[in-house]
Amino acid sequence: MKATIITIGDEILIGQITDTNSGYIAKSLDKIGIQVHEMVSISDEKSHILETFSKVQDQIDFVIITGGLGPTKDDLTKLTFCTYFEDILVKNLQVENHIVALFEKLNFRVSQVNLDQALVPSKCVVLQNDYGTAPGMWMQKGKTVFVSLPGVPYEMKAIVANHLIPKIVSEFKRPYVLHKTILTYGQGESIVAERIESFEDNLPSFVKLAYLPSPGRVRLRLTTRGLDEDLLIKTINELVLQLHELIGDIIVGFEEDESIEVVLGKLLSKKGFTLSTAESCTGGKISETITAIPGSSDYFRGGVVTYATDTKVALLGVNESTIEAFSVVSKEVAEEMALGVQKILNSDFAIATTGNAGPAKGEAQADLGTVCIAIATPKGVFSEAFYFGQPRQKVIERSVNKGLELLLKEILKNY
Repeated sequence: MKATIITIGDEILIGQITDTNSGYIAKSLDKIGIQVHEMVSISDEKSHILETFSKVQDQIDFVIITGGLGPTKDDLTKLTFCTYFEDILVKNLQVENHIVALFEKLNFRVSQVNLDQALVPSKCVVLQNDYGTAPGMWMQKGKTVFVSLPGVPYEMKAIVANHLIPKIVSEFKRPYVLHKTILTYGQGESIVAERIESFEDNLPSFVKLAYLPSPGRVRLRLTTRGLDEDLLIKTINELVLQLHELIGDIIVGFEEDESIEVVLGKLLSKKGFTLSTAESCTGGKISETITAIPGSSDYFRGGVVTYATDTKVALLGVNESTIEAFSVVSKEVAEEMALGVQKILNSDFAIATTGNAGPAKGEAQADLGTVCIAIATPKGVFSEAFYFGQPRQKVIERSVNKGLELLLKEILKNY
């Protein structure tokens, strides 16, 4: 089964906001065996919307639309639905009661504009919006199901997860789709591809391998699709074992949708270890990455950003003589930073970064792109120097990934 995702809104087309809804919807559909055929962003024009609907009619099984369901006059999706399905708007009492209850709970006055959100096409099946006033709408014409969702991300996600996906699952038979993502760190895409070339050449016809590279990491996604679920599971498990034999030294995790910070967090929690950070060139990005994971308070003690040289001395106890002898961008300074924050925050492990991210050298004389990363452990401290090139954002991203990678490998190897 195939789907088209349509986002409606001039604000997307002029770059005022970034479309994040399509990715979430695509991932949700993929998990239940529905293949996304295309994603389209269109303007808030009735004629454009109708033209787009006509193009996919009876060519696609599901058309998922987001946007254009607000209370203001410029949101045209409901009226366009009525035109396309030759329908009229009627009041839905369930939706109206939900709107009234929601506004009472928030202690807000309900206006007529808000109550008009309860007007929906008479032929539609309403998908409850648990967190807002604009309901989702499910309508079918010919072979195609059209589903309209509000554009507010948290409202859309709740409708998709709680109402849309369960409805599709209960009403349509779909093929099984299995993904397995192997997380690798420390080697680039071309090197990984060379190491598993024979593996890739001998994949079964119903298995696809995708490379998903980012700075410092490569995710390998195996995808199988078919009607025999047992065969798919067996095949995926066998292929994962083969990959582990070929590149086990750079594999850090296997679970779908799990990044290195998630894998590291689970490992720290399991072993009862704590972590702190001392960051210079990464400006708090390592701490931000770690604390973005729910439950990170179980193992993350805290972090400090000592961007200026004097703050490294004053806050972390880095010796001025070390800076004079080796410069502020050096393994020696990184090690003293890591040991300093480890002691101050009383953590088992610590990550420290000091580098020259660019575009100007600032106080340091090291080449642009040079970063020194240190890991303090219960047994001591070690460090490595890296050259990550330019531009600045690339240096920061690779530094974050490399710091997490060094810590993860250290714990897996020695603890």
